[in-house]
Order: sequence, then C-alpha cells, then structure tokens
Amino acid sequence: MSLVPAAAATAAHPPPVPLAVPAFAAAPREVLTFRIGAEEYAIDILRVQEIRSHSPLTRIAHAADCVKGVVNLRGVIVPVVDLRLVLHSAAPSRDEDTVTIILDLGARVVGAVVDAVSDVLTLQSKDVREAPDMGLHATTDSLLGIACVGVADARRMLMLLDIERLLYSAAVGL
Repeated sequence: MSLVPAAAATAAHPPPVPLAVPAFAAAPREVLTFRIGAEEYAIDILRVQEIRSHSPLTRIAHAADCVKGVVNLRGVIVPVVDLRLVLHSAAPSRDEDTVTIILDLGARVVGAVVDAVSDVLTLQSKDVREAPDMGLHATTDSLLGIACVGVADARRMLMLLDIERLLYSAAVGL
C-alpha cells in the first residue's frame, strides 16, 4: 500500500506530452528559425538562452563525432554539438554566419552549431502540418511537424524540431 496520495503520485509522474502537431495546436508559439545547408529548421524560442559567434572549443576525448567539444560559459562547462552533423548535412563548414545557439534544456545547457540563425516567428496551428512517415531514422522521432510560412511564391517550409529529444538521442550521446 502506498503512503503517497494519488494526486501526488500523478504529479510526480505526469503523463507524457504528445510529441506531434497538437503540441503546437493549443496556442500560437514563437520559434527560432535557423539554417543548416539548404534546409530551414525551427525550435521553441523558450529553449534558447543566447546566440554566440564561434569561440574556441576544448575537445573531449572519445566523445561522439557530433560533439565538437566544450566551452566555458560564465563558469558553466557547456558541451557543443554540431547540429549539421546530427542532421546529416553535407560537409559542414564554418563561415561568418555560423553560430552556436546556447540551449537551456532544463537539466542541462547545451550549445548547438548551425549555419545561420534566420529569425523569430510566431507559428499558428494552421501553419503546422504533420511530418510524413519517413521510416526509422534518428531525426524522425524528433520532428514535431512541418510549418509552411510566408505568402504566395515566398512560402517556405520549416522543420519543427523537438530539440531535447534530438540531442538526447543515442546517436548524439548526451
């Protein structure tokens, strides 16, 4: 017999949040958009702590290939992951637009290298479509949906990422 009241047990282990289009359907959601190669991605703006230009990294031996090293961010040692490698972009290179997005994932702070940051958008539920089933792949579990934004010929598609699920996947090793 449990000494924990039923309400407390439920609060300690809430039901999992569905990771699909309904997560964006409840209310308009602000996202940060960024580019990796020719593709555009978006993540929840509430996960973004700051955006930094390139800084020297300290390599960690035996880390996954996508983990480029760590950086000291005001006394906090932050692992830096190259999202271009995680998302299988062709030959990532560094230029003046390449930035590191510092993400606050609740239990941990992580840096994510991307080709360029685009802008902050507010997505409405009507803009988001369910991602097609692409079979088994590391990133399909972390793809929340695809947003179509813009007008007429300037419409573009954004892949909405569950950044926590992506970075905590076995392929990344965090």
